[in-house]
Amino acid sequence: MYRKELTNSTPNKRYDIIGDIHGHADALEKLLEKLGYKKYQGVYKHVTNKAIFLGDFIDRGPNQRRVLDLVMPMVNQGYAMSVMGNHEFNAISYATLDQAGQPLRKHSVKNNKQHSAFLEAYPLAEERQVIIDWFKTLPLYIETESIRVVHANWNDRAIQILDKYLDNNQRLKDDAYDRASAKESELYHAVETVLKGPEVSLPGGVSFSDNDGIVRTKARVNWWVPNESLLEEKLQLGSELKNAQNLKTMALDDGVNYDSKAKPLFVGHYWLKDQIPKPLSGNSVCVDYSIAKSGKLVAYQWQGEEVLNESQFVW
Repeated sequence: MYRKELTNSTPNKRYDIIGDIHGHADALEKLLEKLGYKKYQGVYKHVTNKAIFLGDFIDRGPNQRRVLDLVMPMVNQGYAMSVMGNHEFNAISYATLDQAGQPLRKHSVKNNKQHSAFLEAYPLAEERQVIIDWFKTLPLYIETESIRVVHANWNDRAIQILDKYLDNNQRLKDDAYDRASAKESELYHAVETVLKGPEVSLPGGVSFSDNDGIVRTKARVNWWVPNESLLEEKLQLGSELKNAQNLKTMALDDGVNYDSKAKPLFVGHYWLKDQIPKPLSGNSVCVDYSIAKSGKLVAYQWQGEEVLNESQFVW
């Protein structure tokens, strides 16, 4: 299937790719200024570079509104681009009703808690809808002639499925959100893959608690780890499962890894905690270093290199 690639790159192809912000406006302003962005008529821009945000602007942090007040004008005026994060998708689904008048994302205790900071920042439904409508303008992925950007995972099969439901700017069509929220649909699983990463079901009876205390019966796959690595290195598991014998027979899909010869790929989402940021692999970088959990807000300054390296990280 033909896929349109964006061509609105800056002349010297310099991108500042910024990780998940989660309401931390102070950190965002400091990072933008460190990267060389200056305010012109109240909007941050750079003389030569363009920012690319990885999404997840909202939830968890203290300054949801101010983050969006900073980011939205940058994107709307062409000084930045952004992909959608899973938290923006969740917000859209939380605010969107299905044909039976029920929200696509349930207003459960867990979901209400996760979403509370955003709801408190925008208590008026009319004003909140303006933000939801803007979230809908964010593409699910960005692909230029030289790089790829997606919130969590570039998976060729998932991208092919998505393309059937996206417009020419890689935005999910309005009438696709119902299907994207239906767990039995191919679109649901494609959206889950690109916004949250690929998962594998654990053997019967095996589960673990994640960092938020939620019991999981599926494990995220570290798609950047070489296929020949130990299974324990390929999966994100609770510490209690690291040496579980009943995991030894599990097999992973051959297509889960990102091709080592593909374009440089930039993602967020994964709550990394390394003291010094570094690439996931020679052609993949994660810039989410847990700002919402006492970590740091990180950017990668891409200047055209095909092999990604530690020296281009800024925080």
